[in-house]
Amino acid sequence: MKKFPFFALALIACIAIISCKSEEETWEKYADWREINNEWLKEQENLTVDGELYYQKLSPNYDQGNYILIHWFNDREDTKDNLSPYYTSTVDVKYIGRLYNDEPFDSSYNNTTYGDSIFRTQVNGVIAGWTTALQQMHVGDSVEIIVPYQSGYGASSSGIIDPYSNLKFNIKLVDIPYWEAKP
Repeated sequence: MKKFPFFALALIACIAIISCKSEEETWEKYADWREINNEWLKEQENLTVDGELYYQKLSPNYDQGNYILIHWFNDREDTKDNLSPYYTSTVDVKYIGRLYNDEPFDSSYNNTTYGDSIFRTQVNGVIAGWTTALQQMHVGDSVEIIVPYQSGYGASSSGIIDPYSNLKFNIKLVDIPYWEAKP
């Protein structure tokens, strides 16, 4: 029984070494992809329309290191009195997601489970960039957000989304069926 802690520590050390090597290989493999994505992100951060920045930079109070770029399509005065979701709320949204080159990778527009084109999710059950955006929205708001890879899938891939992908989403907050946590 005294040998068990030694073997457990040795196993953990081996896993850590393999994991670090894998992250380094991923970092190197996607160097060009990262560079293109990060150049695009800088362009979006500085994008102006009629002399005004197109996107507003938002960071959640609880995680100042992460941020998104957000642009509202609607007049926020029209929705300011509508409900805004909590971190534990369940929301209904319509959305389309695209890579930096406008290639679509996901959309709610084929969903019919909760209504026409509706995707139902918990605010705390999606990527960090979505969580940040949804908590700033009111029912009826339509936005475009740019999610830096650190607030998206990071060094992981998901479907056609490569590691280190900065993402663009158009999102409409349709409803909040469970404003607080589900009973």
